[in-house]
Amino acid sequence: MNNHLNTSVLFVCMGNICRSPTAEGVFRHIVKQAGMQDKIIIDSAGTHAYHIGESPDKRSQTKARENGVDLSGQTARKVTVEDFDRFDYIIAMDRSNLEDLKRLATQEHHQKISLFMDFAENWDNSEVPDPYYGGSNGFQEVFDMVTSASNGLLEHIKRNT
Repeated sequence: MNNHLNTSVLFVCMGNICRSPTAEGVFRHIVKQAGMQDKIIIDSAGTHAYHIGESPDKRSQTKARENGVDLSGQTARKVTVEDFDRFDYIIAMDRSNLEDLKRLATQEHHQKISLFMDFAENWDNSEVPDPYYGGSNGFQEVFDMVTSASNGLLEHIKRNT
Protein backbone atom coordinates (compact mmCIF):
# COMPACT_ATOMS: atom_id res chain seq x y z
CA MET A 1 0.00 0.00 0.00
CA ASN A 2 0.99 3.63 0.12
CA ASN A 3 3.10 5.25 2.82
CA HIS A 4 0.40 7.56 4.19
CA LEU A 5 -2.70 6.90 6.24
CA ASN A 6 -5.18 7.18 3.41
CA THR A 7 -6.25 4.57 0.92
CA SER A 8 -6.76 5.93 -2.60
CA VAL A 9 -9.16 4.68 -5.26
CA LEU A 10 -9.37 5.65 -8.94
CA PHE A 11 -12.39 4.55 -11.01
CA VAL A 12 -11.81 4.30 -14.76
CA CYS A 13 -14.05 3.97 -17.81
CA MET A 14 -13.54 5.11 -21.39
CA GLY A 15 -14.67 8.75 -21.45
CA ASN A 16 -15.09 9.52 -17.72
CA ILE A 17 -18.62 10.92 -18.19
CA CYS A 18 -20.98 8.02 -17.33
CA ARG A 19 -19.71 4.98 -15.45
CA SER A 20 -16.60 6.15 -13.60
CA PRO A 21 -18.13 9.45 -12.40
CA THR A 22 -21.13 7.47 -11.13
CA ALA A 23 -18.75 5.08 -9.37
CA GLU A 24 -16.80 8.00 -7.88
CA GLY A 25 -20.00 9.65 -6.63
CA VAL A 26 -21.60 6.50 -5.26
CA PHE A 27 -18.40 5.32 -3.57
CA ARG A 28 -17.84 8.80 -2.08
CA HIS A 29 -21.45 8.71 -0.75
CA ILE A 30 -21.04 5.22 0.78
CA VAL A 31 -17.65 6.10 2.29
CA LYS A 32 -19.14 9.24 3.85
CA GLN A 33 -22.06 7.24 5.28
CA ALA A 34 -19.47 4.92 6.86
CA GLY A 35 -17.69 7.94 8.38
CA MET A 36 -14.50 7.13 6.47
CA GLN A 37 -14.32 10.18 4.16
CA ASP A 38 -11.07 11.30 5.84
CA LYS A 39 -9.44 7.92 5.19
CA ILE A 40 -10.17 7.27 1.52
CA ILE A 41 -9.18 9.46 -1.44
CA ILE A 42 -11.55 8.97 -4.39
CA ASP A 43 -11.24 10.07 -8.02
CA SER A 44 -12.19 8.97 -11.53
CA ALA A 45 -10.68 9.22 -15.00
CA GLY A 46 -11.06 7.95 -18.55
CA THR A 47 -8.73 5.93 -20.75
CA HIS A 48 -9.57 8.22 -23.68
CA ALA A 49 -9.47 12.01 -23.96
CA TYR A 50 -12.89 12.49 -25.60
CA HIS A 51 -14.48 14.56 -22.82
CA ILE A 52 -11.68 16.23 -20.82
CA GLY A 53 -13.06 19.07 -18.70
CA GLU A 54 -16.71 18.11 -19.25
CA SER A 55 -19.24 17.43 -16.52
CA PRO A 56 -20.70 13.93 -16.19
CA ASP A 57 -23.43 12.97 -18.68
CA LYS A 58 -26.73 14.66 -17.73
CA ARG A 59 -28.46 11.27 -17.62
CA SER A 60 -25.87 9.96 -15.16
CA GLN A 61 -26.26 13.08 -13.03
CA THR A 62 -30.06 12.78 -13.07
CA LYS A 63 -30.06 9.09 -12.11
CA ALA A 64 -27.52 9.70 -9.35
CA ARG A 65 -29.50 12.67 -8.01
CA GLU A 66 -32.70 10.56 -7.98
CA ASN A 67 -30.75 8.13 -5.77
CA GLY A 68 -29.33 10.81 -3.43
CA VAL A 69 -25.86 11.17 -5.00
CA ASP A 70 -24.45 14.42 -6.42
CA LEU A 71 -22.06 14.22 -9.39
CA SER A 72 -22.22 17.92 -10.34
CA GLY A 73 -18.78 18.86 -9.00
CA GLN A 74 -16.90 16.40 -11.19
CA THR A 75 -15.09 17.03 -14.46
CA ALA A 76 -13.69 14.43 -16.84
CA ARG A 77 -9.97 13.82 -17.09
CA LYS A 78 -7.70 11.28 -18.74
CA VAL A 79 -5.69 8.67 -16.83
CA THR A 80 -2.02 9.63 -16.46
CA VAL A 81 1.03 7.47 -15.79
CA GLU A 82 1.35 9.26 -12.43
CA ASP A 83 -2.01 7.81 -11.40
CA PHE A 84 -0.39 4.38 -11.10
CA ASP A 85 1.89 5.73 -8.37
CA ARG A 86 -0.78 7.89 -6.70
CA PHE A 87 -3.56 5.32 -6.31
CA ASP A 88 -3.75 2.06 -4.36
CA TYR A 89 -6.77 0.76 -6.29
CA ILE A 90 -7.30 1.42 -9.99
CA ILE A 91 -10.74 0.08 -10.83
CA ALA A 92 -11.82 -0.53 -14.43
CA MET A 93 -15.47 -0.68 -15.46
CA ASP A 94 -14.91 -3.29 -18.18
CA ARG A 95 -12.27 -5.58 -19.70
CA SER A 96 -11.43 -3.19 -22.53
CA ASN A 97 -10.49 -0.46 -20.05
CA LEU A 98 -8.71 -3.02 -17.86
CA GLU A 99 -6.50 -3.96 -20.82
CA ASP A 100 -5.89 -0.28 -21.67
CA LEU A 101 -4.80 0.36 -18.08
CA LYS A 102 -2.47 -2.65 -18.06
CA ARG A 103 -0.86 -1.41 -21.27
CA LEU A 104 -0.26 2.01 -19.67
CA ALA A 105 1.02 0.64 -16.36
CA THR A 106 4.38 -0.88 -15.61
CA GLN A 107 4.34 -4.52 -14.49
CA GLU A 108 4.85 -3.50 -10.85
CA HIS A 109 1.51 -1.64 -10.90
CA HIS A 110 -0.59 -4.40 -12.45
CA GLN A 111 -1.65 -5.76 -9.03
CA LYS A 112 -3.41 -2.42 -8.33
CA ILE A 113 -5.69 -2.79 -11.37
CA SER A 114 -8.95 -4.73 -11.12
CA LEU A 115 -12.48 -4.98 -12.51
CA PHE A 116 -15.07 -3.14 -10.41
CA MET A 117 -17.66 -5.91 -10.61
CA ASP A 118 -15.19 -8.31 -8.95
CA PHE A 119 -16.20 -6.55 -5.71
CA ALA A 120 -19.98 -6.87 -6.30
CA GLU A 121 -22.25 -9.47 -4.76
CA ASN A 122 -25.38 -10.90 -6.36
CA TRP A 123 -24.44 -9.88 -9.91
CA ASP A 124 -23.46 -12.24 -12.70
CA ASN A 125 -22.00 -9.38 -14.74
CA SER A 126 -18.22 -9.05 -14.78
CA GLU A 127 -18.43 -5.66 -16.48
CA VAL A 128 -20.38 -2.45 -15.93
CA PRO A 129 -22.04 -1.82 -19.33
CA ASP A 130 -21.65 1.57 -20.97
CA PRO A 131 -25.13 3.20 -20.88
CA TYR A 132 -24.18 6.09 -23.19
CA TYR A 133 -26.05 4.91 -26.29
CA GLY A 134 -28.88 3.11 -24.50
CA GLY A 135 -32.11 4.15 -22.82
CA SER A 136 -32.55 5.61 -19.36
CA ASN A 137 -33.03 2.17 -17.76
CA GLY A 138 -29.35 1.49 -18.53
CA PHE A 139 -28.36 4.34 -16.24
CA GLN A 140 -30.38 2.86 -13.37
CA GLU A 141 -28.78 -0.55 -13.96
CA VAL A 142 -25.32 1.05 -13.91
CA PHE A 143 -26.22 2.88 -10.68
CA ASP A 144 -27.39 -0.38 -9.06
CA MET A 145 -24.32 -2.32 -10.19
CA VAL A 146 -21.97 0.44 -9.04
CA THR A 147 -23.72 0.60 -5.66
CA SER A 148 -23.28 -3.14 -5.13
CA ALA A 149 -19.62 -3.05 -6.20
CA SER A 150 -18.98 0.05 -4.06
CA ASN A 151 -20.28 -1.70 -0.95
CA GLY A 152 -18.08 -4.70 -1.71
CA LEU A 153 -15.03 -2.52 -2.37
CA LEU A 154 -15.46 -0.66 0.92
CA GLU A 155 -15.69 -3.96 2.80
CA HIS A 156 -12.54 -5.15 0.98
CA ILE A 157 -10.68 -1.97 1.96
CA LYS A 158 -11.81 -2.29 5.60
CA ARG A 159 -10.50 -5.87 5.69
CA ASN A 160 -7.19 -5.04 4.02
CA THR A 161 -6.01 -1.81 5.64
